[in-house]
Amino acid sequence: MALLEIDGLRAYYGQTQALHGVSLVLEPGGITTLLGANGAGKTTTLRAICGMVATEGDVRFDGRPIRGRATEEIVRLGIGHVPEGRGTFTALTVGENLRAAAYTRRDASAVRRDLDMIFGYFPILKERVGQQAGTLSGGEQQMLAIARALLLRPRLLLLDEPSFGLAPLIVQEIFRIMRDINSEAGVSMLLVEQNAALALGLADHAYVLETGRVVMSGSAAAIRSDAGVRKSYLGY
Repeated sequence: MALLEIDGLRAYYGQTQALHGVSLVLEPGGITTLLGANGAGKTTTLRAICGMVATEGDVRFDGRPIRGRATEEIVRLGIGHVPEGRGTFTALTVGENLRAAAYTRRDASAVRRDLDMIFGYFPILKERVGQQAGTLSGGEQQMLAIARALLLRPRLLLLDEPSFGLAPLIVQEIFRIMRDINSEAGVSMLLVEQNAALALGLADHAYVLETGRVVMSGSAAAIRSDAGVRKSYLGY
């Protein structure tokens, strides 16, 4: 069974329609990327999955319809969202950010185990646990945002522009960690990323959006080899 199935998804900001019948499928354990120019509907697709914009159509997670449910309920079902801009509490310490992410969980020993796992992926956060989040570097804040989402124990992680504003070496490190999280913890991912070459190197499947519609889909390797994609998104 597919982990996430979207069929005929339409999304609206007031009277403005941003998605025009988007359909896609994510398999359990996979990494899928959404490619497209600014304004193509990539971020809106993630928000629509999370119930953050007005929608029509069908969204199923693990076989259950979730469209129309409250965002908090969708999170509890196992969908974590790392928004563009990271969404951390900059006035709180790293440790306080992580505790806030886990506040709904009652299994204290399991939370400690998850923290140990997260510090294994992001040892710099353990070093910075008492530091105010607003004083972290951009890369460290992105790591904290991913760590916060992982504390919700998601089966699917939605990542919106995780490389935005970061130095190339930091981006490579974060994408390496994301690959490890996918392969070792079994967390599926839906990735929105402007760096198409980077995204296609991480993902196993890709969808290309234009003006709120899916115009191409396939394996990451097939999308990467397409002449139109190379010209539009890869620069060669």
